[in-house]
Amino acid sequence: MIQELAGGIETIARLVQELRASLHDSQVLTPHSEGYEDSIKRWSDAVERRAGIVVYVGSAKDISTTIMLSRSYAVPFVVSGGRHSSSGASSTEGGLVIDLRKMRRVAVDVSTNTVRAQGGCIWEDIDNAAADHGLAMVGGTVNHTGIGGLTLGGGYGWLSGRYGLTIDNLLAVRIVLADGNIRDASAETNEELFWAVRGAGHCFGVVAEFTFQTYKQKNPIWAGQLVFPASKKLDEVVAFANDFVLSNDGSSGMIMGITAPPFMNEPAAVTTLFHNGNTSEAEAVFKRLLDLQPLRNTTQERPYRELNSIMNHLVPYGGRKLSKGASFVPRLSADFVRSLIAKLQELHSKVRGSPRSILLFEFFSPEAWCRVPEASTAFASRGRHQNLMIGPFWTEAEDDMVCREWARTLAKMANRELERVKDEAGRPEWMERIGEYGNYDGLLSDARAVYGRNYDRLCSLKAEYDENNVFNKSHALAPASSANAIAY
Repeated sequence: MIQELAGGIETIARLVQELRASLHDSQVLTPHSEGYEDSIKRWSDAVERRAGIVVYVGSAKDISTTIMLSRSYAVPFVVSGGRHSSSGASSTEGGLVIDLRKMRRVAVDVSTNTVRAQGGCIWEDIDNAAADHGLAMVGGTVNHTGIGGLTLGGGYGWLSGRYGLTIDNLLAVRIVLADGNIRDASAETNEELFWAVRGAGHCFGVVAEFTFQTYKQKNPIWAGQLVFPASKKLDEVVAFANDFVLSNDGSSGMIMGITAPPFMNEPAAVTTLFHNGNTSEAEAVFKRLLDLQPLRNTTQERPYRELNSIMNHLVPYGGRKLSKGASFVPRLSADFVRSLIAKLQELHSKVRGSPRSILLFEFFSPEAWCRVPEASTAFASRGRHQNLMIGPFWTEAEDDMVCREWARTLAKMANRELERVKDEAGRPEWMERIGEYGNYDGLLSDARAVYGRNYDRLCSLKAEYDENNVFNKSHALAPASSANAIAY
């Protein structure tokens, strides 16, 4: 595959030699190097590929050099941060991986409550560094996710109800462009580039450093999971979730997962709950759920730094998996959820390893992200809707296409349900603008569905900053380019 896809073994060998001679703070691995096998591991085994070269970059300058040398040798490259992409965007068969994993320094400025984090950080790095100073920020709900992918695509988290999306708290980036130039971008510098980075950054370059706004978080929080049998308690759980998202003042959050826990013989509704306050306050907020007598209850007061780890066990590294996104508008229909559960049970009966599959319905207060005008960032899907993440798990490569098609089928069901809700509501203008959350789109749908009314402006900026479509592994901003299609 190296010979076929990356210009041949001799080309790769010459590129390796020049990289090792030119890079100052980086490590260059090939398939014969110690550590290579670990370097190509991904969150989903389904998208692991045998790269011809892996470069653990250590600086923006070395990222720039690697990009330019890869281009000069016509060897395709991809960028890897937290390795969570289930689309295959951070993997390559025979090409080169720019791996940011070694770039994980975090610096906290307590005078401004800001954090500077290198592009290879995962959210655990930031959560811990900020917590050491009594601070927190909007980050991923799974803390082994890379900060780069989540941030550049928008970023929802437990604090979104108070502070909006991750990009709404992004102050600046240092980004390496397709031509090798290293640019700082913020609201005051390279403003158009900064606009594009906040929602479509994957299409414009490699971010070597992020600067974020953080917030004081001195108090512990209350969080954990309640497990209910879906066959008996689904209606009550969904009814609570619908009321909760309308009454929530931004201090609390909820995610409802539909999955098949190993200690149960049927699908369960697993509610992950969060309240930014003490136990008595939280138990008042979630009283209706607590009164439903959950089979398991792990809720308790805990430090904020633990919050983004409580869902890690649901989506660990290893195994074959992907994510596909859809949207819904509360009030969510319990009958619709049951129709998805029926499809989930069908998958269980056909595909090995699929009982670990999960459907995640988010219930966050939308007020903070709706206060940001849609045109102020490239991220276009600001509205009072919520996200649904469709996550099939499986074990065998022979089931890859079955599971991808299953995910597409459920996304189509969700889209039909959304259209029904729009009709019932009289199709208000904000509902007509609901798109797809790009970070959940492991199947890379039409970019217009992700970027909406911002799509044309993004295409113009893409022509300015990356006219040759060098960064082509995310949603296509060059409509006629076939380079954006990812072959699995």
